[in-house]
Amino acid sequence: MEAEVSTRHLSFVETGRATPSREMILHLAEQLEVPLRERNQLLLAGGYAPVYAQAGLDSPELRSVRAAVHDVLTAHEPNPAIVVDRHWNLVDANSAVALFMHGVATEQRTSPINVMRLSLHPRGAAPHIINLAQWRAHLLSRLRREIAQTADPELVALYTEVRGYQPDFDATNLETPLAGEVVIPLRFRIGDQELVFFSMVAAFGTPLDITVDELALELFFPADPATAAFLASQRT
Repeated sequence: MEAEVSTRHLSFVETGRATPSREMILHLAEQLEVPLRERNQLLLAGGYAPVYAQAGLDSPELRSVRAAVHDVLTAHEPNPAIVVDRHWNLVDANSAVALFMHGVATEQRTSPINVMRLSLHPRGAAPHIINLAQWRAHLLSRLRREIAQTADPELVALYTEVRGYQPDFDATNLETPLAGEVVIPLRFRIGDQELVFFSMVAAFGTPLDITVDELALELFFPADPATAAFLASQRT
């Protein structure tokens, strides 16, 4: 109904009795919010050439995109902000992200950095995450949704790997938020200081390039006055 395609025609397409046009494939993919990389695969399966290009992040075509990302990261300081690609590899970050590297083993912060591994590995940030069980469940849930959407084998392998880490947590408390919480917090300890964040994930709204489509910006905000004051003190 949302695609405004008749049930009869859609049934013919699904069963192979009718061959969809390139426009129909793209129209249905748009309604289903299929990522651009997978839309190209649908076009190939339908006998058509891909239509979405994939420029390198350092290419001249993406100069304005890089500038926009840099502006957002810089403007968000002193709060941490990161940019990741399709496989959770760190593409860029602002200076405040150094907070999350506190106590992280050298091999976990050596490029290329995978944010999912960095977050959950026992030699990564995991020992400093106070609510590790809750945050781990949140990250694994995001990974499962991305796998369901893309069926990407690299994401499947990443999920299997990080799920195999064995943090010490009480699974019975995973679904029990604290009173007054409206989002899942990230509770991070640096020395004697407990920092509490919530995050917002942003993406480009009208991408036509696969690289741009797969970029995700995660912006962390202080969830209490003590964290805000600590971050402000780091700036000075």
